[in-house]
Amino acid sequence: MITIPEDIVREVRENADRGDHAGQLTPRILDYIYEAKLFKLFVPKELNGLMLPLPEALRVFEQASRIEGSFGWLVTIGSGGGFFSATLPPDQAKALFSGANAVVAGSGHANGIARRVDGGYAVNGQWKYCSGSTYASVFTANCRVDGGDGTEIRSFAFLPEQVNIIRDWNSFGLKVTESHSIAVHNAFVPTERTFDIMSAPNYDDPIFRYPFMPFAQTSFASVCLGICRHMVDESRAFAEGKREEWSNTRPERLEGLLRTLGEQEAMLETAAERFYETVERTWELFVGQGALTEERQLEVEQASRGLARSTLAYAHAIFPLLGMAVLMEDNLINRIWRDLHTVTQHSVLVQV
Repeated sequence: MITIPEDIVREVRENADRGDHAGQLTPRILDYIYEAKLFKLFVPKELNGLMLPLPEALRVFEQASRIEGSFGWLVTIGSGGGFFSATLPPDQAKALFSGANAVVAGSGHANGIARRVDGGYAVNGQWKYCSGSTYASVFTANCRVDGGDGTEIRSFAFLPEQVNIIRDWNSFGLKVTESHSIAVHNAFVPTERTFDIMSAPNYDDPIFRYPFMPFAQTSFASVCLGICRHMVDESRAFAEGKREEWSNTRPERLEGLLRTLGEQEAMLETAAERFYETVERTWELFVGQGALTEERQLEVEQASRGLARSTLAYAHAIFPLLGMAVLMEDNLINRIWRDLHTVTQHSVLVQV
């Protein structure tokens, strides 16, 4: 199990305190991520990756998110890009993923148009919400292929020099993720640097056969869990800081807050256990049988979305009891609250 050292925990949290408006990781934090291979949890060992089983990786995402929301999100998104290392042709996968600083940023929306040319495609398009955009070593995005009936969708890998970063990430949460838009103009992409995520994987690890939607849902749910745990931690520290003052002036307020924290923490633990039990059980069945049935995919979906909804409910129960101080944007609990609401807004976690 990966354990993030305390000196990095302090640096990440101090950087978030400074960076809520600046919005980027420090070089030292990035160096640690590269050294610990936190962006390569799903990259094959042949490509210098860690290749963790999904349930173990989710614990890493939770741990990173409990440290700080943006940090956890970036580790999760950066790791998720490793999914594509098995869909690119092997020589391209080696070139793009073997480097110590290899990390993907990109989008799954088919917002580009690719026109066939000799040896590949000429691509134009613009894509939003590309987390980790400023330090990515490769960008991936989906395009509609021009010609035919217009329904062909293909994925493209762009090199950084082909990409224009549009610094438009202005969310009220996850501010330190540099989730800016990217654009390409007449970018030539050779055929061998294109791929189809539905194609048979070039590596045997089970994660590359795992359906992409539950992969994303479980990953983002674990981020929600980590951020919510951080909110409980900081709310308890806040209550302890108010103990002397409130014990003398409003003891019922302190008792009510501590009681609610205990109740919500217990429910959060139950929800987390239920989530991990579902993921681990269905993962073992998937590994053994080589497929995740629709019934089990639905079970994973419900567990992931249910956990995300629960974390919001617990946060909503706690937040009103903390007083006016947490309404200020420079308050740590306020930032955690905003981060949690930003993650749970993701479409894969929202019940339509």
